[in-house]
Parts: sequence; C-alpha cells; structure tokens
Amino acid sequence: MAYYSKYNSAKLIAVLLISWVSSTAQKPSLIQDQLKPAISAQIQGFAGQEFGNAYTNRILAQDADRLIEPFKNRTETRCWQSEFWGKWFTSAVLAYKYRPEPQLKAILDQSVAKLMATQSPDGYIGNYTEKAQLEQWDIWGRKYCLLGLLSYYDLTHDSKTLKAAKALADHLIKELGDRKVSIVKKGNHRGMAATSILEPICLLYCRTGEKRYLDFAEEIVAQWESEGGPMLIAKSDTDVAKRFPKPAHWFGWEQGQKAYEMMSCYEGLLELYRLTAKPEYKAAVEKTWANIQKTEINIAGSGSSVECWFGGKDAQALPINHYQETCVTATWIKLSQQLLKLTADSKYADAIEQTFYNALLGAMKPDGSDWAKYSPLAGHRLEGGEQCDMGLNCCVASGPRGLFTLPLTGVMSSTTGLQVNFFMPGTYQLRTPKGQAVELIQQTDYPVSGKVTFKINVKKPESFALGIRIPAWSKQNRILVNGKTIDGIVPGKYMEITRTWTSTDIISLELDMQGKLIYMGEKSEHFAIIRGPITLARDLRLGGPNIDDALTPIADKDGFVDLQPVGTSSEGFWMKFKTMFKTESHKEGPNEPISVLLCDYASAGNTNTEASRFRVWLPKLIDPRN
Repeated sequence: MAYYSKYNSAKLIAVLLISWVSSTAQKPSLIQDQLKPAISAQIQGFAGQEFGNAYTNRILAQDADRLIEPFKNRTETRCWQSEFWGKWFTSAVLAYKYRPEPQLKAILDQSVAKLMATQSPDGYIGNYTEKAQLEQWDIWGRKYCLLGLLSYYDLTHDSKTLKAAKALADHLIKELGDRKVSIVKKGNHRGMAATSILEPICLLYCRTGEKRYLDFAEEIVAQWESEGGPMLIAKSDTDVAKRFPKPAHWFGWEQGQKAYEMMSCYEGLLELYRLTAKPEYKAAVEKTWANIQKTEINIAGSGSSVECWFGGKDAQALPINHYQETCVTATWIKLSQQLLKLTADSKYADAIEQTFYNALLGAMKPDGSDWAKYSPLAGHRLEGGEQCDMGLNCCVASGPRGLFTLPLTGVMSSTTGLQVNFFMPGTYQLRTPKGQAVELIQQTDYPVSGKVTFKINVKKPESFALGIRIPAWSKQNRILVNGKTIDGIVPGKYMEITRTWTSTDIISLELDMQGKLIYMGEKSEHFAIIRGPITLARDLRLGGPNIDDALTPIADKDGFVDLQPVGTSSEGFWMKFKTMFKTESHKEGPNEPISVLLCDYASAGNTNTEASRFRVWLPKLIDPRN
C-alpha cells in the first residue's frame, strides 16, 4: 500500500515484535492461545481499501477531546457517554498496530494523557455524580476506560498508564465493598453490562500478577450464578433467547437476552479460562457460541432484534424491528476471534469471514466515516441517530472494533508454523517456529474469484506447517504446491502442508464459488442466493422487475445457480452478477426466463438514502405443480 511505503519495514517489524513479545511475556496464563497475530500486515485490494477508509475517515477524524469532555463534568445519572472514549481508543490502537502512522500515535498519546488527567485521587474515572456511581451505565463505562488504558499500556509499556488502570480497578473493588453491594445487582441487563468488566480485570491481572484482581474476577463469575444473576454458565445449555421470561421493561435490569452485553461477558470468561484452566468456563463459551450460530446468526452473519436475541435465525426472511445491531455484529466477530486464537478451529474463521464481508461491511458507509446502527435484510440501510449528545452512537464507535481485528489475523503463527485464516491480498510478516522472520504474500481478488496464490519468503529454508483454511461452504477445492496437486482436502478444515519451505515455493488455491440457493419458511416460500462467503441481494438501483415480485430461480438439481459476473462500472457496487429467473405470470402460454441483476449485500442499499431499497430474501412463486 502507498501509505506503508513511507516507513522502513524492517525497523517497523522489529519494533512491533519487541512490543508483542514483551507484552505477552508478562501473562501468567495457564492456557496459551493456539494462534498469535501477525507482526505486521499490508493489506491491498477491496479489504485494504475498506481498512484505509475507516482509518482515515473514522479513526483519525474522531474529535477525541469531545469524548473526554464528559469525564470532566460528573453530572450524569443514567446515560452511557463514558463508553465512547474507550471504544474509539481501543479501535484506534488496533488500527495503529495495523498501520503505525506517527499522526495516530500522537493522537493516542495526547488522548490517554487527557483521560488520566480526569482521574480523581481515589482512582475514579467516569462521568457519574458521586451519588449515582455504580448505577446504570457507570461500571460499563469504567470497563471501556480500563480497556483503553490497558491497550495503551500494551502498546507503550508506559508505567503511568498501568498505575492509572490499577487505581481505577482498585477504586471499583473498594467502592463495592464499602457500599456492601454486589456488582451483578448494579447496572443493566441482569448485571451483564456491569460484570462485563470481567475482561479488563483479567487483563489487568495478566499485566500485574496481583492476586486481588484474579479474586475479583472469580467473584464476578460466582455472582453470575447467584439468584437473579444472568446464569451465564448454568444456562449455557439453554437457547440464548429463552434463558429468561420476556421482561416487563425491555431495556431494564431484568432483560437477560441482551446480545451485545452477553457476548462481552463471555469474552471475559475466556480470559478467565486462560488464567485458571477451568474447563467449565471454556465449555460455557463454546456452547453459547454454537447456540448463537444455530439459532440467531442470519445469512449476513449477524442477528438480534431491538438489541436482543430472539431466536431470529428462523425469522430472518420476515420484516424485523431494529434488526442486526452493529454492536452485536462487531462483538460476534470479537468473540469468534477469541475462540479462533484459542482453538485454531476453522469454524470460527468461517463465521468471522461471513460477518465481515456481509453484516460488518454492509453496516459501514463506503468511505468509512459512519456506520448504520441497524442493518435489515430488506428495506433501507440508513444512518443511526446520535446518542448522549456525543456526536455519534454506540454502533459508530463499535464498528471499527470488529473491523480492525481482521488485518493481523488474516495470517497467524502457531507452534508448528503459519495458518491462513482469511484470503486478503497483501504481505504478512510473522515468525517461524524456530524464530526466523518469514513473509507470506497473498495475491488474489477473492472473493470476486476463488483463486489465491501464496508466496513464502524466508532467508533460510525451514520445515514448518502451512495451514490453509478450506471454508465449509467450498465443496470442490484444489491446492497445488509448485504445480503439484495436494490431496486430502476436507471442507471446513485447515489443509496443513508440512515441508521444507524456500523462497521459490508457490502455493495455488482454488475454491468453489458456485452460486447456491438457500430456502427459508415452512414451505420454502423465500429464497436467497449466496456465492462463497458473499450474500447476494437485489437493489432498486439495478433495475429489472420490482424487487418484491415473486420469482422462480433456475437452478440445477443440487441447488446451484449460474451466476455471470457483470462489470462493476456502476457507482456504488463492489460485485454484480446476472442470473435467470422465471417471473410471475397471469397470462396463458409460455413465460420465458429473464435475466436479473444481483449485487453483494455490503453494497446493497449502502447509500444512506431511501432511493436505494434492497432485498436479500426473495419471495418464491408458489406453483402447486412443483
């Protein structure tokens, strides 16, 4: 990328490697992740463009001082202004790790200093009145401040920042004790908002080794399982939408189906599992993740209605109120990334990819400056409203937190070698199992096509494993190493190739990108078309029949659809395809098929105007003869 050429890549790799090694060396974890992020990456192509747009027009464009202002004026009693700084800051740190520009580093330095300047002598950082502290969203906001401080400490090892983080956590622990209250009884959504502070408390223990933080983390989990708590372990075998009765007040304390907060708690539980190796913690997260995927995650890779789980997977072809909150989308990616690093299981990478290319990029304005709060599968994709008089809303702040997890996890290192999770063109710098610097280059236009070429650059030949993800949806696959076919490919698994690699080696991958019909409804009365990881949609801008007209798709006996690529000269579309349908007919005689245009979901309706109506699930023409 052009922006990367301004820096000395060798020096950059060395600096980032030192930072990564020193930060991870402190962790007293009993369980180590199977995968570790790349040291650096320079992403090109469509994904690189989207990362660059969000970097420039969202991360750098944010007025960070406005996010700090509420901390100076402690007048709040109910709102959530205190979350915005930490959300933006943690995403900005991720963005900086991907693209370490001095301009962003200066902003980070100034912003963290200004936040710490608001810390009171007792350690409190927040915007709530003294009387209202611990209530509503106060602890939730402290969580995000703590996450921001720790992310900066990991980046710089600035001792003042760690001291501030400890003081913040110590004040909370003391305040809960002095007031003789349980943290699970505070805040919103059966305590899930407040107790999601479990994640940074575990991270703080990792960086200090001070046992009081581990004790507090275990106390939080114990309170989950107490009477009235969210029962995040005990109910991990229960559908996430059925754990508690429908509440009288949707956004009140008794709401136990709140999607975003629930997943945030499970992120923390995984961190505690790393520290304690208690199998029930990992099992609870894995079972809940599997249930969310089975009962909630839709064809675009996200879910939730009015911000809560509701068994929405089976209802996704219907009109749904406040569908697919971007906070949920980003947190689903983050939770899946945690499980991918921990287990190296390809199902988590499959899920991340589906969400990234569809729900996440679909929520992002093409120039990266804004994010939709809700993203329907039919209708309009419109700008969300401002919250808390802060100039943005929770989803605008959350979107980049999911987005910037991708660049350094496209290719990761393992104890046996390298693992390719996502097919994004660019250059990735990592270390081999023996510690040698290695560069993996991906050349591809994926997912426009299913062809990917990998090149490995190493100074000395070395034997290690290269794992390449074969998506579960790709049934016909081919891998060649230096022109020789590799056997044993299994969809939904990593194809691991172990050999002595040299800088002359070339690996070629071909994935199955056939269009596939997916049906919904008791009588399969709705259908959609997917192509690889991409969900397709009709868009009013593409012309053709009314997008609400019933159609009969033309497919082979296995449900595959012939999709013909169409040039994307039309502004606002990443991918376009044409395929044949039979349309509704009220006349006698033959009804000849017609060609209809489809586009990728991320482009569909992504204009922030009501002129761009779109639809993923299409009504199927009912014919009793079929």
